[in-house]
Amino acid sequence: MLGALLKNLLSRGGGPMLARAAFDAGAGESSRGDHAAAAESFERALALDPGNSEYHYRAGIAHLALDRPEQARNRLESALALDPTLPRVHVILSGMRLPGPYYVDLLPKIHGHLRPRTYVEVGVETGETLRLVLPETRAIGIDPEPIISHPLSARTTLHAVTSDEYFARHDVRAELGGLPIELAFIDGMHHFEFALRDFINIEKNCAPGSTILIHDCYPFDRFTSERERHVVFWSGDIWRLMLALKKYRPDLRLYTVATAPTGLGVARGLDPHSRVLEEKFDQIVREFLALDYSVLDTDKAGKLSLYPNDWERIKAILQ
Repeated sequence: MLGALLKNLLSRGGGPMLARAAFDAGAGESSRGDHAAAAESFERALALDPGNSEYHYRAGIAHLALDRPEQARNRLESALALDPTLPRVHVILSGMRLPGPYYVDLLPKIHGHLRPRTYVEVGVETGETLRLVLPETRAIGIDPEPIISHPLSARTTLHAVTSDEYFARHDVRAELGGLPIELAFIDGMHHFEFALRDFINIEKNCAPGSTILIHDCYPFDRFTSERERHVVFWSGDIWRLMLALKKYRPDLRLYTVATAPTGLGVARGLDPHSRVLEEKFDQIVREFLALDYSVLDTDKAGKLSLYPNDWERIKAILQ
C-alpha cells in the first residue's frame, strides 16, 4: 500500500514533497545527534530532488560528523556548484582544503617567535588581529573605518585613514620611536594594486631582517577572488600580488602558508632601498590586472609558492 502511494506521488510530481519530508526527518535526526540516520535521510532527499543546494549542504555536514571526508567534500562541493553564494560551505571547505591552524591562530605564534619591537597592520577592521601584538610591541593600526570590538594594547596607535593617506602624511619611523617596522600584516583593500602599494610603503620602512605578512594569497576559487564582491566569503585578487612579487622581486623569499581560509603570504629578505616596484608600479598593475584567473589552473600551488601549514617548518622560514 505504502509503495503504491509513493509511486503515485512520484508519478504526480510529488518528488519535491517527498524530498522535503525526508529532509525534515534528517533535520530531526541530526538535532538528536543521530548523524548516521540523518545522512541516510538527506541522501534520500537528494535522490528525489538533486537540484536542492540545502540538501547537499546538510548531507555534507552529516557525512562530516561521521568522519567521512570524501563524501562530505563531494556533497559540499555540489552545494556550491548549485549555489556559489553559500558562505558556510566556503568556510568549511577552505578548512578541509587547507588543514591545520587557522591564520588567526598562527599570528600569535609568529608574534611570539619573532618578538618584534614594532608592528604595522593595514586593515584593522574589528581589531581581531591587531589585539594579538605582544604588550611590549609598539604597534600601528591603519583602517579608514575601524569598528574595534577587541581590547588593544596600550602601546598601539590606531589611525582611522586609508593606508595611502597614512603613508603619505606620516613619518612611520618617527612614530615607532626611530625604529624600522619589524613585522607587518597587510589585510586591507582586497584589490591587488592597493596591496602592492601597501607592500611598497611598508618595505621602505623595514629592515632587511623584517617580515611582511599578506593575507588572502591563496584564493578559494574564481568566484570568491574576483575584483567585485559577490559573496560574504571574498579574498579579492590579492593572488596577483604574489605573482608580481615573484617576477619583479626575485630577491625576496616568498611563501604562502597553507592556512585557512585563504592562505597567509610571508615575505622575507626585504630590501628597504629597492625601488623596482615603485618605479614600475603602473607597468606591473597593467600587466597583472590583465591576467585571468585561469593562469592558476595549472600548478596553482607552485605559482603561489604554497608552503606547509606546519609550525616547525614555518619557524624555519622566519629565521
